[in-house]
Amino acid sequence: MRGEFAPEPFGHDGGGMGERTGADLLALPVRLHGIQLGRTAELLLDRETLRAVGLDVRCGDDVHRFLPLPTAVISDEEAAILSPLVLLEAAQLDFYRSRTVALTEVRGRAVERKGSKLGRLADVVVEPDGTLAAVVVDRGGLTERIAYDGTLTLAPERRSAA
Repeated sequence: MRGEFAPEPFGHDGGGMGERTGADLLALPVRLHGIQLGRTAELLLDRETLRAVGLDVRCGDDVHRFLPLPTAVISDEEAAILSPLVLLEAAQLDFYRSRTVALTEVRGRAVERKGSKLGRLADVVVEPDGTLAAVVVDRGGLTERIAYDGTLTLAPERRSAA
């Protein structure tokens, strides 16, 4: 049984919220009991599964900290936390950054299914548990949501020969 003050994780704010786009998650204020501690700056995704792992939060002291996604209650207005201890210090952020990829780093990459290009990644759609539900691709100015089924891949980043 859940205690009176125990939060429901990501998206379970009583309002029936579920899936979120990366754009929904970026620039949300991060608040502790209504007091703003910072703003989300980046969505960090697992390199292999593209599962949303957490958020890079730029705090009021201009220090970036890591917020594990399951520790936040996400609504349209904020990412609420119950303890400042869930905001991990810069060393932990560096640890997670070394094992994840930022959404802004993969935006614009080609999305492929079995070698066929579907468009360029515009955004991701994640489930409340962080699982990738869909990708949003740009096809020459038109966007389309494509359900993620494990056969979708992102083209590798091109590196210059220089």
